[in-house]
Amino acid sequence: MVMSSNIEKSSGAFDKLKWLLVVALVAVRVVGNSFYADQSLLYRVLALVALALVAGFVAVQTEKGKALLVLLKDARMEIRKVVWPTRPELTQTTLIVVVFVLVVALLLWVIDSLISWLVSGLIG
Repeated sequence: MVMSSNIEKSSGAFDKLKWLLVVALVAVRVVGNSFYADQSLLYRVLALVALALVAGFVAVQTEKGKALLVLLKDARMEIRKVVWPTRPELTQTTLIVVVFVLVVALLLWVIDSLISWLVSGLIG
């Protein structure tokens, strides 16, 4: 029991160090991008992508990063289970929604015009 809690504490401290490195890499990206603003955009973008990949790699090595990867893999498996509509179903559903919106808009216009006519008749 005592040994596992010591391992968790050292792992947690090491994770904090990793997160500190991630924050430092992001800060380097921000400061470096503004510092080298006169350089070619291509080189700055390549440097930003490289630093983002390194920061992402370091972040994934933490416990929360590993949990995020598991969550993303599970989400991907769930998305594969979804039965997506066919093109005719999608077209038919879209047309139904558009027609319904137009009918409701027309109905609201008629009601608004009627109320406006009644109010102008009462006010004079």
